[in-house]
Amino acid sequence: QVQLAESGGGLVQPGGSLRLSCAASGYVFGNYAMSWFRQAPGKEREYVGAISGDAGGTNYDDSVKGRFTISRDNVKNMMYLQIHTLKPEDTGVYYCTVRVENTRYWGQGTQVTVSS
Repeated sequence: QVQLAESGGGLVQPGGSLRLSCAASGYVFGNYAMSWFRQAPGKEREYVGAISGDAGGTNYDDSVKGRFTISRDNVKNMMYLQIHTLKPEDTGVYYCTVRVENTRYWGQGTQVTVSS
């Protein structure tokens, strides 16, 4: 059974940094690309970025390029989202997701709040 669990969220001041983690289990981790999405209050869930299964390639939404970095550890079955220079508009619930055998799985999300 595929399971994803995000962690690392919290309250951060503008300009700060944060690293989110996503622990995965139930599938061959390195065989699948993974993505991060986020959902701000009152808004639809939006794409943040993705990383290939072998970590050889990443893709980011234009809104986060240069501040967000996605990485993964295929030994530990972990994916990470490093966020720098946090802005209030980065506030929201961050989700990791993977599509395995035509089914998309989501974690429960981790809350990031950027406020002074």
